[in-house]
Amino acid sequence: MSIKHLRITTAGLCLALAGLAQAGMGFTELAGPQDDGPVTVFYPSAGDGQRVQMGTYSLQLDRHGPPVRGNGRLIVMSHGSGGSPWTYTDLARSLVDDGFVVALPRHRGDNYTDPSSPGPDSWRQRPAEVSRAIDAVARDPRFAPLLALDKVGMYGMSAGGHTALSLAGGRWSPAQLARHCEAHIAEDFHTCVGLTTRLTGGMFDGLKKTVSLFVIRQKFSDSTWQVHAEPRIRAVVAAVPLAADFDMASLAAPRVPLGLVTAQQDQWLIPQFHSAQVLQACKTCELLADLPTGGHGAVLSPPPPLENLSPIARDLLLGPPGFDRGELPAVYRKITAFMRRHLLP
Repeated sequence: MSIKHLRITTAGLCLALAGLAQAGMGFTELAGPQDDGPVTVFYPSAGDGQRVQMGTYSLQLDRHGPPVRGNGRLIVMSHGSGGSPWTYTDLARSLVDDGFVVALPRHRGDNYTDPSSPGPDSWRQRPAEVSRAIDAVARDPRFAPLLALDKVGMYGMSAGGHTALSLAGGRWSPAQLARHCEAHIAEDFHTCVGLTTRLTGGMFDGLKKTVSLFVIRQKFSDSTWQVHAEPRIRAVVAAVPLAADFDMASLAAPRVPLGLVTAQQDQWLIPQFHSAQVLQACKTCELLADLPTGGHGAVLSPPPPLENLSPIARDLLLGPPGFDRGELPAVYRKITAFMRRHLLP
C-alpha cells in the first residue's frame, strides 16, 4: 500500500468516525416473532432526536430516525425481572456511540407490563427469546444491510445475567435452585422467594422460611439441565447475575469471552452465592467492574422511579445510600470496550 493510499484510507476512517460520534441514538420497536413481546432497538441515527416520554422516563431519542452505518455489530440485552428497556438507555447510548446496534427483547411473563411468571419458567425461555430477537433484527430491511450477525454480543443484568450465563455455555436446573435454597434460605432469601415478603428478625420468620421451602420443593423439583446454544453470540457480559442454580463446572471454561460486573452491597442476589461463585469457578472470566458501595440496581441508568417500586424492591434495587452514580459512565465504557475487543475485527 502506498503512503498516499494509506493517508486517504486513514482520512476516510477519521471522517467516518467523526460522523458516527455526531450521530444521535435512534429508537424503534420491532414486532417479536412467534408469541414474543416487542424488541426495542437503539442504533446510530442521522438525527439528534428530541425528548421522548416513555412512561415516567424522559429520554433524548431519535424515534424512528433513519439508521446510519456503525461498526456492523449487534448487542442483545436481557433485562432483569420486571424490567423495561428504559433503565438500560445510558448503557445503550455508550454502545451506540461506539457504533453498535442494541436490541432488547421484552421477556414474556417477566417484564414491566406483565410480571406474572418470574423465576425458572422465564429463565427457560429467555435464551431462545434472545435468539429470536437476533432473527427479528436480521429480517428488518433497515438493519439487515448494516450488520454482520456472525459475531453478536450479549449483555444481561440480574435475571438477564442468568440469561447471559446460559448463553455463555452454563447449564442450570430448577432442582439446583431448590438445593441452594434448602441450604441458604435465610442468607439468600430474596433469590429463593422474590419480593413478596422479607425476613425481619421477628416471630414470623420461621414460618416464612418453612412455607417458602415447602413451595420451592413442590415447584422446583426438575433436575433436567437447561442449556441453549446460540453460535452467533461471541461475547457476553453478565451484571449482578443470578447464578446459584448453575452447575459451576459448566462455567469453568465458558464457550465465549465472559465479563462480569459485580456490586458488593447487593442484598437481592448476595454476591457470595452468585457473582463470586462464578468468578471463583471461571478460569477465563474478566471482572470488568466491581462496585464496592453499589446495590443490586446500581448498574441501572436511568434508575427506576420510586413510585413504580414496592418498598422491598425500592430497598433492594436502589439501596444502600452512598453509591456514587457518577461511576457508571466508566463502567459502561469498560463494557463497551470489552464488546469492541471481542467482536470487531
